[in-house]
Amino acid sequence: MPSARLNSVQPYALGLFRIVVGLLFTAHGAASLFGVFGGAMGTHGGTVATGTWPGWYAAVIQLVAGALVLVGLGTRGAALVASGSMAFAYFDIHQQHALLPIQNGGEPAVMFCWAFLLLVFTGSGAFGLDRLFVRRAGAQGERVPEQAPMAA
Repeated sequence: MPSARLNSVQPYALGLFRIVVGLLFTAHGAASLFGVFGGAMGTHGGTVATGTWPGWYAAVIQLVAGALVLVGLGTRGAALVASGSMAFAYFDIHQQHALLPIQNGGEPAVMFCWAFLLLVFTGSGAFGLDRLFVRRAGAQGERVPEQAPMAA
């Protein structure tokens, strides 16, 4: 019976997970683009120069995709882009220094990559704007796919 109780709150736990991951990712983008929260890593409070590859583009993805995931709007698409950007960051930047994330400082990139990949497959969970639009479409008589996560 405890399993049934946990399954009943799964969308809420997933929604909170999405919010936290989106907020953290958005904060990384804001730090790099606007110099808040201590600024971009390695700049001593500064920002990433506009248009520089790949840092500035990564920061834009972090800010936009993170904000979309945070509010749960277009969660699956935004999470796919975010996951791909973190995979790129790991393999292009971190893995040059050593094979394992613990050796090359790539743990945040790996964790974000897998967290966003999970959201691609689970959707936004509770508290997301995605669900609001699904409910509205369903109320208008349109056929809407179920977005609730499946219990194991």
